[in-house]
Amino acid sequence: MGMIKQLLKYLVKLIWKLEQTLGREHKELIIAFIVAICILIVRSVGLLQSLELAALDQLFHLRPHEPPDTRITIVAIDEASLNQIGSWPIPDSDIANLLQKIQVHKPRAIGLDIYRNWPVKFGYDKLVETYKSMPNLIGNKLLTNNQDGSVSPPLELKQEQVGFNNVLYDSDGKVRRSLLYWHIGEQSHESFALKLALLYLQSEGITPQKAANNSEYLQLGKAIFTRFEANDAAYVRADAKGYQIVSNFPKPECHRSSQESCDYRQVSMSDVLENKVPPDWISDRIVLIGSTAPSINDFVFIPHSSRLIGTAEPIPGIKLQAYFVSEFISAALEGRPLIKVWSQAWECLWIFAWSYLGAMITWRIRYPIKSILSTLLSCLVLILFTYLAFLSGWWIPIIPALLTFGGSAIWITSHLAHIQDELKRSKEFLQQVINTIADPIFVKNEQYQWIVLNEAYGQLIGYSNHVLIEKSDHNFFPEHEANVFRQQDQLVFQTQRSQENEEEFTDANGTTHLIATKRSLHKDAAGNLFLVGVIRDMTERKLMEEQLKRTAAELFRSNNELKLKEDHLRYLAAHDPLTGLTNRKFFTEQLHESLIWAKEHNLLLGLLFIDLDGFKQINDTLGHDMGDLLLVSIAQRLSKTLRGSDTVSRLGGDEFTVILRSIPHIEVAAKIAEKVLESIIHPIVLEGRTTRVSASIGISIYPTNSQDAEILMKQADAAMYRAKHLGKNRYEFASSSGN
Repeated sequence: MGMIKQLLKYLVKLIWKLEQTLGREHKELIIAFIVAICILIVRSVGLLQSLELAALDQLFHLRPHEPPDTRITIVAIDEASLNQIGSWPIPDSDIANLLQKIQVHKPRAIGLDIYRNWPVKFGYDKLVETYKSMPNLIGNKLLTNNQDGSVSPPLELKQEQVGFNNVLYDSDGKVRRSLLYWHIGEQSHESFALKLALLYLQSEGITPQKAANNSEYLQLGKAIFTRFEANDAAYVRADAKGYQIVSNFPKPECHRSSQESCDYRQVSMSDVLENKVPPDWISDRIVLIGSTAPSINDFVFIPHSSRLIGTAEPIPGIKLQAYFVSEFISAALEGRPLIKVWSQAWECLWIFAWSYLGAMITWRIRYPIKSILSTLLSCLVLILFTYLAFLSGWWIPIIPALLTFGGSAIWITSHLAHIQDELKRSKEFLQQVINTIADPIFVKNEQYQWIVLNEAYGQLIGYSNHVLIEKSDHNFFPEHEANVFRQQDQLVFQTQRSQENEEEFTDANGTTHLIATKRSLHKDAAGNLFLVGVIRDMTERKLMEEQLKRTAAELFRSNNELKLKEDHLRYLAAHDPLTGLTNRKFFTEQLHESLIWAKEHNLLLGLLFIDLDGFKQINDTLGHDMGDLLLVSIAQRLSKTLRGSDTVSRLGGDEFTVILRSIPHIEVAAKIAEKVLESIIHPIVLEGRTTRVSASIGISIYPTNSQDAEILMKQADAAMYRAKHLGKNRYEFASSSGN
């Protein structure tokens, strides 16, 4: 009991861990596991053994009939024969006469299933001589672990001609197993039925072999006899002594009105003694001799003895031995299936699978009529499967599977009823609570259906609440809106976290609303999940926000236009409108800033004063428009020729200035002046006419010539005039004296 309590405590902990790990989504798996474990525990202590054995008996009854085995003939010692002989045990002389009359017809084997461990009346010597003359005779004995309960074999019969006829009884008194071998001490013993079968099969060239796949198993021809274990199939700690198998009893078809003729050919002992038996019933067959008289009371119960209605009918012990012999021979010669069982691991998996199926069907369907029909259909499938498997020789547990299937279904049904009760109470409570809140509120179940709504919600979307209950968003909203709602609902169910989202929906009047919905998940005592959504109508606020955004955008656009105008005016103020070069004002500002920067960094600065040679002549001859085009072309050449750090400006007319910043020495100014002269003197095409101008350049250097901007400007101007007087198209540096 202490171990069972510890096992139950361990199971409770394991189940609790499973619930925590798997959660309510796998409730059916948890319940199936619990039910299967309980049934397996009940089965392990043997409480289901009698039910499973009874179910096995019914499978034997339901199997189709088989043709009677004509290889076996039973010589029955019935009440009429006993009355004719007049004594029991039968005298040795009568047994000797019986054996001799049978041997005349040359049977393959004779089985004497009566104990003859001492001489009986007269004729013993004759019986011994008969034994010696019949090598095909097999006698019987009863084995026990101690000599007190054993019965010795017939006297003077060879050891190899004796087999034990011990019978294995189950807890209900029935025989379902046969014993092939039994070791007592160092000596091995064969059963009475096995010896007869081996003697018959010897003529067919079949001898005992070790099975190829398991050397511990016996193989006879086409059959491998799997050894019975103590806990195979329905058995719990059964007596597995010796080499046993679960017998696959045949179900012979009756062709006559007499029940005695259904299994094997049966004749009475008196008929044999009076030569009334056809020879072909004995020739080349197995003849079994045993009692069928009720006064001897040698009867047993087998699976066929059971009846659903009425009392059980036993069979004589000799017929039981005939069943065993027939099973061995049919399996070896014809491959008739022997009873096989699953391993315990496969049986546990089988039981759990049906437990899970019962839980899953009830959990998923949830409609009483459909659930009942599915349950009945599943039970029929289970019974049919086990029946077909039994016909193939497999004994598969049916009672544990039915119990786990039904137990899981009942548990799930009661659990669903509890869920429904809690759901009803939760809905009533939620309805009372949300009706007191002004904001629209909805409550959905796990199927995304509305189950509770307050009045504000119905007013918002324009439908009455009784129309909406147990419907979903897709029934009332456009598809794209309903898809958004479903996606947000799924997110809350999956993450089990509150979510807030801005959405839009179209009400019954076709008006589109902008809303903010906060969704949260709640659970009641039965584990029912509810999604509660609280809505705030943001339509007016959003309209105001959109208006503010438009106003802000308009202000931003106006500011940009003002800035562009301001930048354009600033540009016009600092640039020459004709050439695009900076004008005199900008030049003056840049010259002052450049001088300050040069002074701070102790650098030289050059100033070029440029005046075009011959511009007045072109202006007078070709016109002012052509002169303007010439100035634009000269401005472009100057911009391309100078460095990026230099500043070129137009002072007016044909006068230009250039500020040369950061020159390392005055020769740089000279080189730049040469490049300027070279770029200007190139021919210029103006509206199809080619013309040419040159330039005179005056150069002043800071601080060599002066540190004052005006003086530098005057010195550069003077140097320019000097360049003109010296022949034009040249540059001159300002004199150091400033003249």
